Amino acid sequence: MGSQLFRTKSIDRLIADSEDPERRLRKTLGVLALTALGVGAIIGTGIFILTGTAAAGEVVQDASLLKAPLLDVLLHGKAAVSVMGRPGAGPAIALSFFGVAMVCALAGLCYAELASMIPIAGSAYTYTYATLGELVAWIIGWDLILEYAVSNMAVAVGFSAYVDSLLQSFGIHLPAALATPAYTPQGGWHLNFNLPGFIVVMLLTWLLVKGIKESAEANSIMVGVKLVAICIFIFAAAKYIQPANWKPFMPNGWQGVLTGGSIVFFTYIGFDSVSTAAEECKNPKRDLPLGILFSLLICAVFYVTVAIVLTGIQPYKIFLGDAAPVATALKNIGLDSVQRVVTVGALTGMISSLLVFQLGQARVWFAMSRDGLLPRTFSKVHPRYRTPYVATWVAGIFVGIPAGIFDIGTLADLSNIGTLFAFVLVSISVLVLRRTQPDRPRSFRVPMAWLIAPLSVFFCFILMAGLPLENWIRFIVWLAIGLVIYFTYSRKRSQLRDAEASEGQ
Repeated sequence: MGSQLFRTKSIDRLIADSEDPERRLRKTLGVLALTALGVGAIIGTGIFILTGTAAAGEVVQDASLLKAPLLDVLLHGKAAVSVMGRPGAGPAIALSFFGVAMVCALAGLCYAELASMIPIAGSAYTYTYATLGELVAWIIGWDLILEYAVSNMAVAVGFSAYVDSLLQSFGIHLPAALATPAYTPQGGWHLNFNLPGFIVVMLLTWLLVKGIKESAEANSIMVGVKLVAICIFIFAAAKYIQPANWKPFMPNGWQGVLTGGSIVFFTYIGFDSVSTAAEECKNPKRDLPLGILFSLLICAVFYVTVAIVLTGIQPYKIFLGDAAPVATALKNIGLDSVQRVVTVGALTGMISSLLVFQLGQARVWFAMSRDGLLPRTFSKVHPRYRTPYVATWVAGIFVGIPAGIFDIGTLADLSNIGTLFAFVLVSISVLVLRRTQPDRPRSFRVPMAWLIAPLSVFFCFILMAGLPLENWIRFIVWLAIGLVIYFTYSRKRSQLRDAEASEGQ
């Protein structure tokens, strides 16, 4: 049984399966479209929503050991129960963004090598299937479903907050019952539903079913709009910077910087969604690595710059519990016209993030279904649009309804721990393939792989340690549910298992 659980699917077989006419996707994407997909996914929630949360920290109603970061629990034991939420990074959130960018760059190099070798939908799921075996692939696929779904739930919550902010600037107020989630750590449960977030997820799901080319073109336009809006914010707000707002620069020391990094890590995860579009890329061996690395570089520059300006124009403490910090800061300094422009850019940015993450999630469902680990209906391709339409609609519903219920902090934390775990396995996979298939052609190679990949693993675990204990528990429960599904359903229906059985007869 052990050999069955850790059997690997050869890269050649993965590529052959992707050419099945009934489940083949249309190849239309180039390096610019892939870079735009990465930027579209990365820039959005991080700049416009989580910057304030990471700078100001989080406060919860009741002191609990579950709310304390894992690192604090490990260092202080039961004394960590006194932590009322998580300490913020303050103005040092710029350091958090920079540090996380470096960690993502390490993981991004590993993704780039694997994406150029295995240009198949599924991202980390596919890579681990070819290197670490079916059980590990199932775990990471199940994990990716959590990552992409929860990421978009968090973005949808922020989208609703910015819609409300834009409407308020025109004197229109949405009812709280229709514009806020049902649950927040500060207020508990209420009879609310985030209706704007739900609606936008459903509309984007429809667009993704219509076609990847149309979706990519729409995303590229939205990326241009939001980058212009961010530049307007930077140049307009920079005149109002007061250096006194940067003091103290690190109010909670390196603990705050680490915690801030653990929160904003969520904002960078879009680059791995580039690899999920591998089967729809015209020249994946060249364009996938470039798309991943270019998108990371562009976004890191914007993130650090916005963090410096935002904490310079307003005291960081005012952003506590604020899901629209940029809009709040502009309103407070009297730049109402700029606020409207930036809010439109923020909304555009969040829509593009939602679009790319929904694309990525559906491709993971599609890849796992094609391998038999999920019901085969999820790998059905639309006869006209050549998109995985069943997986796309299921993913949309899977995201839309919870987005109306939960708050952004809870959702972002769940996404972070899943993503960091995926990065760990991708980094390990690079080293495994270097040992097991050293002669396989690689159009991109990680420089100093035996240093870069272990560093990626190490720093990912460090960031995971900055997440609350309750999120570790939720993550373990999610994986436990996944293992039950694997052993009761997926293992018996694995396409690889059936193929090996046929070859053995």
